[in-house]
Amino acid sequence: MGEEKPMEGSRPAEGEGDILNVLIVLLKRKTMILGITIGVGLLATIVSFLLPPVYRGETRIIPPQQGKQDMASQMLGQLGGAAGLLGATIAVKTPNEMYVEILKSRTILDRIIDKFKLMDSYREKYREDTRKELLKVFKAKEEKKSGIIILSVEDRDPKKAAEMANAFVQELKSVVSGLAVTEAAQRRLFFEEQLRETKVSLLRAEEEVQAFQQKTGAMQIDAQARAVIEGIAGLRARIASQEVQMKVIRSYATAQNPDLQKIEEEVQALRAELGKLETSKGKGHDPLMPTGRMVAVGTEYLRKLRDRKYYEIMFELLSKQYELARLDEAR
Repeated sequence: MGEEKPMEGSRPAEGEGDILNVLIVLLKRKTMILGITIGVGLLATIVSFLLPPVYRGETRIIPPQQGKQDMASQMLGQLGGAAGLLGATIAVKTPNEMYVEILKSRTILDRIIDKFKLMDSYREKYREDTRKELLKVFKAKEEKKSGIIILSVEDRDPKKAAEMANAFVQELKSVVSGLAVTEAAQRRLFFEEQLRETKVSLLRAEEEVQAFQQKTGAMQIDAQARAVIEGIAGLRARIASQEVQMKVIRSYATAQNPDLQKIEEEVQALRAELGKLETSKGKGHDPLMPTGRMVAVGTEYLRKLRDRKYYEIMFELLSKQYELARLDEAR
């Protein structure tokens, strides 16, 4: 008889023996495994009851809308220099991102640390380590759909958690208002200085006209000549006023600022219009006899009338800009 060979299907599958061995070991030690599982669960439960609970204080910020949002956008240009003061490298694209980054800046973190004495609470020796601990429990994020910024602070004291969350809001308001007021104050001070100088020049021009009339006698000019004088003075005053506005904008914005570009285009148009008035029938520049239509009047008297009208219009335009800057600063 020949030697019997085992059937092909009688060989156990690869790895099947290892799985069976593992199952056998687990069954033999099921009591120990079950005991360890229950023990760990009980220990975790006991620890959770022994540790004090952590509470979360949460608040929400609705960012400014429309006009105020535009102001916030302008402030982004200021943060290039202000970032060093805030203690953060702020590279943001939207006002909401700016607010979130300012909330995490060193300036605000240090104010919160000092206000709530967190170096003692967190038992940290150095302020930098305290900031890191604070950032672990403080969260600030923007809801993309609604645009609302959510702030949350975790602490073992529920009252303290709520107070810290509200304190972050107050400090954000303080910092942002400070930046906005700084820009508005700069504009207000600039216009205030220009207005003061223009007022002095206007008084001097009025006195010169009066003195000239008293010296030479009252001089009358026809309506056509007076209209040309007032037209030239008005254009020059508007150009000077727009140039003042450009200086103010350049103090906090780049050359690509749309408001600045708009004013530059307006100034070019005004200068072109002024050039037409100051050209005597294409025969050259003559600011005192600009259109060739004036009657023979005293040149000196015309100059003084023109200067007085110029400063009158300039004073009026600067007064309006100054009042707008004051309103922005107050707001």
